[in-house]
Amino acid sequence: MGKFVIKETKTGLKFDLKAANGEVIATSEVYTTESACKNGIESVIKNAPIANLEDQTVENYATEKNPKFEVFEDKAGEYRFNLKAKNGQIIAVSEGYKAKAGCMNGIESVRKNAVNSEIVKED
Repeated sequence: MGKFVIKETKTGLKFDLKAANGEVIATSEVYTTESACKNGIESVIKNAPIANLEDQTVENYATEKNPKFEVFEDKAGEYRFNLKAKNGQIIAVSEGYKAKAGCMNGIESVRKNAVNSEIVKED
């Protein structure tokens, strides 16, 4: 089972979703309050399991409805994903993956680990 880790940054709070092995599989934006950060976590828990998949790396890809995972290639040629909530807000982002298969595995890991993960605050 994974866990959501809330941590302070210089400008506020953010969370990382970590897989059972401790790897960070998704990261949030920076929030100004702890309650806003926890709302972001709740949104990931609610949206990740039901999110559509929009693969922007293929030609003429179909635009999916939110909530959705958007898969794309960044300027460095790495694959990344964004998880968007029903309202279109980005609620979690991935690291860069060298291979598209790794990115797809990351999405599946978020789907699986978001549900039933504990929420902890890092000091």
